[in-house]
Parts: sequence; C-alpha cells; structure tokens
Amino acid sequence: MEIRHTTDDELDLFVDTLHAAFGRFPETPSEDGGGVWWSALETERNLLAVTADGRPVGTAGAYSFELTLPGGVPVPAAGVTAVGVLPSHRRRGVLGAMMRHQLAGLRDGGEFLSVLLASEALIYRRFGYGPATYTRRLTVPRHRADLALPRARGTAGAPEKGPDTGTIELLRRAECGEILEEVYDRYRRAQPGALSRPHRWWARGAGQPPIATTPRYVAVHRDADGVPDGYACYSLGEGDTLTVDETVAGDDAVFTALAGFVLGHDLVTQVEFKHFPPEHPLRWQFADFRAGRVSDDTDWLWVRLLDVPRALTARGWFTDGELVLDVEDPFLGEHGRYLLTVRDGVADCVPTDREPDLSLDVSDLGSVYLGGTAPSTLVRAGHVRAHRPGAAALADALFRAERPPHCLHWF
Repeated sequence: MEIRHTTDDELDLFVDTLHAAFGRFPETPSEDGGGVWWSALETERNLLAVTADGRPVGTAGAYSFELTLPGGVPVPAAGVTAVGVLPSHRRRGVLGAMMRHQLAGLRDGGEFLSVLLASEALIYRRFGYGPATYTRRLTVPRHRADLALPRARGTAGAPEKGPDTGTIELLRRAECGEILEEVYDRYRRAQPGALSRPHRWWARGAGQPPIATTPRYVAVHRDADGVPDGYACYSLGEGDTLTVDETVAGDDAVFTALAGFVLGHDLVTQVEFKHFPPEHPLRWQFADFRAGRVSDDTDWLWVRLLDVPRALTARGWFTDGELVLDVEDPFLGEHGRYLLTVRDGVADCVPTDREPDLSLDVSDLGSVYLGGTAPSTLVRAGHVRAHRPGAAALADALFRAERPPHCLHWF
C-alpha cells in the first residue's frame, strides 16, 4: 500500500472515496464548484491510501488554520479532516499508516500543532489527540425567557456596566457575507480555542451556516459608532423552534443584546442556541434560573502537540511557576521530560533529567493545553500521575486560560 498526496485533478476521486467510506453520496456542487463543504479542501494537503493495483482505499486531508491560544496568540495549526477508510479495508492498518504519514509530513513542514473534530471519541486518542474544547446546546422556552436586571452596583450605587448602547439590524445571509467574515475574524483573534475561517471558505460557501449560503436571518449588532461587533445567525424550523446556528460577540454585553433579540421573536415556542459556550453567564441572566436547559454537552476541538517545547512556549501564561512534565507519545514511539518555567507570562521549556512533577500521555497534554481541561481532573481520572503533593494544583493554575476556550468552527 502507498500513501501519497493527491494531484490537482484527483479532487473528485478523493471526495468519492471519502463518501464511500461513510456510505454516503456527494452533494452536487454549484456551477463554480462551490456550495459544498469540500470545496475548501486544499488539494496539496490531501492524502490517498492506494493499493498495489492502484485502487484508493483511504483518505485524509488537512486545512491551514490559525488557532488562537491563551493570551490571544494566533499560531498555525493543521486542521485534520476527511479521514476515512473503505469498509472493505478496515482493520488492516490503513488508518494508522495514514495518520503516521500525515503527522510526519506536518512536522517536516514545521508545524507543531494539529487539531481535528472527532467523529468517534475512541479513535483519535490513540493517535495522540485529546479533547480540548467543549460545546453544548441551550434551549429556552419562549415564555420563560425574561432577562433579569443586573444586580451588581458600583461604588456610587450605579451598575458596574452601563446598558448596551448599540443597535441591532436584521439582514439576510446573502446581504452580509463581508460583515460576518469581518466580525468573526475579530472575535476569533481574542477567543482561546477559536480557529480562523480563511476567506476561501466564505467565498465558496464551504461549511455549515453561516459560512454556507443556506438561507438564514442574521441579527447584526453595531456599536455606538455603527461598527458591526456581533451577530446571531438563525432560522425558524418545525415546531416553532428558532435555532441559532452561532452567536459571535465581542463581549458579554453584545452577546446578551443578541440573545435578547432572538428570545423576543414573535410566534416562537422556544429558542435553541447551538454551540453555547461552557460557563457562559447567560443562564444567570434569566429571571428564572431554570429557564435554560442544557443538552448535547460534548467535546469539540481535539488538539495534538507535535513539538512540546514549541507548543508550550507559544501560548500565553497567567501564573508564574515551574513544572517538570514527563510526556509519553506511544503512537510515535517518543518520550520526553521537560522543565516548564513561566515568568511574567512567558514560558521556557527545555529537556531535563529532573524528577517529574506530572507524568502524562501526549493526548492528555493536548487536553489541558488550551486551559479547557484542568490537569487535576485528569489526575483524579487516573490519566495523569502527580508525583508530589501540590503538583496538580500548580498545573491547574499554570494551564488556565483567561477565559474558557471555545471553538465554533466546523471542518
């Protein structure tokens, strides 16, 4: 079997093989080749597993993204996608061979982070990926959706933050593509765990709404100067349920304003917020705390470190301290022990022979890397071993982010 990159004229072969692996048939693209999720694939980063007689039996691709790390640091990250093996060739090592070939190629290209969305949670941990961001759905019955007045008061008895002074304009998706692209790009640069959406995605309508040009209404929030700084993309479906595909906002006040807008929609029985961020304060803003029902609480972005020192020194840090991390990478057959030293928000990470504070798998390091999973949680779960009292607590303090990481992007 050979693992090779696709050529420019093999996109249809790649797409057909991938769909066959999942028992599906491709949608019909528009005349210019857009309007389907795979129209943003980067042909030069697609891999085919081919048998000795030339038959394609497996696929794996990658996108060129930027991932925002804690501290608002955007770095390159390979977005692994389109991974599949024909049913006739499963359990023969095809997937493992493609993953090994892909990781080696990413390293050779100078990349130190890889991310993916896992179709099955059991598959990708063995390749060194760990769940790093989480998402959920919030459903709010319309008749229980009243928002309470803020209770916090300043020193002079006034609210800590004044009321929203912006405006909301209702547009159709087809009218505001440039606004969506601009607002999302500003948002993702400040949100840990967020991925870039290259212009190619928007131009070709590649992905899920609002990237896709599927008919949607968009509530666009503008600040006091008229500059767009948030949006909520939504549609009204069966059962009078208004579904919000995603809410993008520069701050909590803008998010609340957009939430209030969709929650006040007439002739709606309930509002569902997809990709609702963990620990978001909106539930606390309802007059009825039980108004919001959380469901579909699940993992989203999985992270894989390809170069531990580079990855750890790239992100921002918010507590000083030292940790010795003993990291196993079974899939690549590697092992390293590193001294992580953080001073004034900057990290140094070098090999060391010192006794470890924590021993962990590279997939567990991926889970804690963005600050969305506490190292102490993995210690308690039996995944990470703490070698001295206080090591887990120090790791929690070191790896925390300025706010919980969250990823909206589907790929």
